[in-house]
Amino acid sequence: MVLGLWRFLGAAFAAVLFLHGSFSSAEAIPPRTYSFMRNATSAPPVSYYDYIVIGGGTAGCPLAATLSQNASVLLLERGGSPYGNPNITELEAFGAAISDLSPSSPSQRFISEDGVINARGRVLGGGSCLNAGFYSRAAPEYVRDVGWDGKLVNESYTWVERLVAFEPEIRQWQSAVRDGLVEIGVVPNNGFTYDHISGTKVGGTIFDRLGRRHTAADLLEYANPKGITVLLYASVHKILFRRKGMPRPMARGVTFRDSTGAKHRAYLRQGPKNEIVVSAGALGSPQLLMLSGLGPKAHLQAHNISLVVDQPMVGQGMSDNPMNAVFIPSPNPVEVSLIQVVGITQFGSFIEAASGENFAGGSSTKDYGMFSPKIGQLGTVPPKQRTPEALAKAIEDMNSLDKAAFQGGFILEKITGPMSTGHLELRSRNPKDNPSVTFNYFQDPEDLRKCVEGISTIERVIDSKAFASFKYDSMSFESLLNLTLSAPVNLLPRHRNTTTSIEQFCKDSVMTIWHYHGGCQVGMVVDSEYRVLGVDALRVIDGSTFNHSPGTNPQATVMMLGRYMGVKILNERLASEAS
Repeated sequence: MVLGLWRFLGAAFAAVLFLHGSFSSAEAIPPRTYSFMRNATSAPPVSYYDYIVIGGGTAGCPLAATLSQNASVLLLERGGSPYGNPNITELEAFGAAISDLSPSSPSQRFISEDGVINARGRVLGGGSCLNAGFYSRAAPEYVRDVGWDGKLVNESYTWVERLVAFEPEIRQWQSAVRDGLVEIGVVPNNGFTYDHISGTKVGGTIFDRLGRRHTAADLLEYANPKGITVLLYASVHKILFRRKGMPRPMARGVTFRDSTGAKHRAYLRQGPKNEIVVSAGALGSPQLLMLSGLGPKAHLQAHNISLVVDQPMVGQGMSDNPMNAVFIPSPNPVEVSLIQVVGITQFGSFIEAASGENFAGGSSTKDYGMFSPKIGQLGTVPPKQRTPEALAKAIEDMNSLDKAAFQGGFILEKITGPMSTGHLELRSRNPKDNPSVTFNYFQDPEDLRKCVEGISTIERVIDSKAFASFKYDSMSFESLLNLTLSAPVNLLPRHRNTTTSIEQFCKDSVMTIWHYHGGCQVGMVVDSEYRVLGVDALRVIDGSTFNHSPGTNPQATVMMLGRYMGVKILNERLASEAS
């Protein structure tokens, strides 16, 4: 039986990374809508607001909802609504949105210059509409080091959690991983908590008990309907500045195009506290600053972009926390689960897990989501060898897989930080095009050391008594590493000596867990209040400002930051009006 499984499991590992859920909706829910949300085609050619927020993602939605309480807000989102799209809202369809490469997809795929396949949100709610749902706060030390107000941070987290965070149901596989982590010394067992505490814990999830996803877009429920306008399919092309007679450039408006290509302008109303806020994400925010004339002078000149401020640090400090995983075929059926348990180690690695019986979600169509050869993901051969014949053969092989190939799961490790950084550059002046981004995975030896310890910890969990019922005794850890490397997890070249070197395994099997950040970092591009250096009336508030990824998974903190800064900005406004 083991030998029979071996033939199928190499390809199956790709599927496990995009598990489909075990929950199903008890009843159909009508698509949600907001009275203030509409297609950008209905926007007037010119409009005026107190605040313009660019990007209706994980930070932009809570920020705009908060600002609308005491001001007029325009929220511009380049994608559509998540509501009514089961590929987003239903856990059982997890991965379908990420594997959709159509122009209307809520996900936009990009491949870093390192060769690792990645994705960015293109939908109201941003990455919270695409991710695996894990919800966990940043460590208190992180909050202190950044200089945030701890009381307001906790209030902002609670504000988010009222609408989008839940306690998951823990079943056999996740329980075995949790107990295995505790058994090998990742202690204490902290039970269920949103807090970041060393040891092993069950974190929150944005999927409710019916398997329905709750996203940052849900936080718009807090908005004042009379104070906010949300425009969908609104692609911002440029931030406009007032320069004549000013001591330094001042942001005054934006130009955006709707889905028909029609051009619109939105301007700030007159007022000392009115501002534009960029919340377009770790790729979109530095990209838009550059397209607007804020960036490295030589790079902007090479693209014929008029310089507003020579800011060489825009696009620098790009990081993506590398993820490495080990696939474990199971002799026994396991539940379908996304990330629920995490081991927060002392050496700088987080251990997480996911599992499933049938990663095609019970469908008669077998597909590997983002890693499917149907969309050209044939990472076992170099790009130039991905001929139509090779893809057709891969699809044929995938469709012929035995059900046994889909029984198992994986345990992954993600390092903290990371220390390794790269950069982002424009490819074109079209904001819809992905910029070029390099993350330099494992360039810093400290990152590689953490990965090696993380993989060794995974080995110990697999060998623990608590995990015994989910592994084949005849399969060594070395054979599991070889099995893992047979999957098309990235576009990097493979090495033959992988199982003799954990360091090489880390480099060869590196993947993203979608926690990339940087490009507009605090102290380099923005100040501690997220104001863009060198100009007025412009801020960047999102993950692009992070020097390091917060906590085990950043979405909770990105949503918190939107609320947190919204409150601070409104307090500044009210204080100014009172004086």
